[in-house]
Amino acid sequence: MWQEFIDQLLLYWPFGPETRWVIPVFLIVFLTMLTNYLSNRMFGKLHDKLARTRNIWDDLLLDSARRPVAALVWVFGAGWALEVIDRRTGTHLMDVAEPLRRMAVILLITWFLVRLIKGAEQALVSPEKVKAPMDLTTASAIGKLLRLSVIITAVLVVLQSFGYSISGVLAFGGIGGIAVGFAAKDLLSNFFGGLMIYLDRPFKVGDWIRSPDQNIEGTVEDIGWRQTRIRTFDKRPLYVPNATFASISVENPSRMTHRRIYETVGVRYDDIQKVERIIDDVRQMLAGHPEIDQTQTLMVNFNAFGPSSLDFFLYTFTRTVNWEHFHKVKQDVLLKVADIIDAHGAEIAYPTRTLHLASMPEGAAPAVQPEPAAAKS
Repeated sequence: MWQEFIDQLLLYWPFGPETRWVIPVFLIVFLTMLTNYLSNRMFGKLHDKLARTRNIWDDLLLDSARRPVAALVWVFGAGWALEVIDRRTGTHLMDVAEPLRRMAVILLITWFLVRLIKGAEQALVSPEKVKAPMDLTTASAIGKLLRLSVIITAVLVVLQSFGYSISGVLAFGGIGGIAVGFAAKDLLSNFFGGLMIYLDRPFKVGDWIRSPDQNIEGTVEDIGWRQTRIRTFDKRPLYVPNATFASISVENPSRMTHRRIYETVGVRYDDIQKVERIIDDVRQMLAGHPEIDQTQTLMVNFNAFGPSSLDFFLYTFTRTVNWEHFHKVKQDVLLKVADIIDAHGAEIAYPTRTLHLASMPEGAAPAVQPEPAAAKS
């Protein structure tokens, strides 16, 4: 019926018969535009309807398919138009267009799968979308592996559609892999370094890490396959190759269970009789402090005879690991130590020096200093 309708229209075509293919091509383009418009309207209504449900996966599937489906409509429309032109004009456009159309379909399916994986990765780490969010580092690693697998598979299918032997490609990859491995040794070492980070998980995105071996300290922002991006405390990005983490020690303060207060306090030598009572009161104060974890080591002891002070130390751990709150707790503890010292009538020592002058016997004349040679002249 569609062909009969086109033939009837061609009877009224005022130009030459060699240009009659314009009408069916125009109708195909019009139908493609109409189909694309209706497809967008349908996706819009489905999105509004599915947005009211609690299931996030139908929304994710719809959003991932929306743009690839719109592009797929144009691919089929363009292929249909080229078929008409090829049949009406006797050209061989389809000899070139047919493989390209198959490749376009494969790429659009790949695009849909990559968008779906990316959306699922973002949804799995969002506490607003899932009850038990997945760790960002784990979700990122799984997402990258899945996307890489999809892309490699798509490339192999495209090569197969163009007539290339997959077995030959794989054989070439096995032989050429040795040469590529030598040429890209650093790239591969960084790749496997990133893989070890994902498997061993010494740190994850959002952790504060530092290295005693190198000047590396900051918050992890991204763990890639080649390098890790760290934001230092002065807000500068630091890019560290993943292979570096295989040869250095990495400290992860974000996983600390407590924060430590370790301070030395000195009192005057004049207050030596009060030191023991001061230490006992400081120990009782720490034992009753609500922010101090009593299950951890708590020590307050006289430590040393300093150059100008009697030194005792306090060694304890706070319940909080929050850096800002820890300093508030430490401030409170140190001020209470100062109050305890003051309550005992003692004072915190500061650097002093005592100068002893030898006394001169009565009636002794002071030594006469010789005049300089210049004065005599």
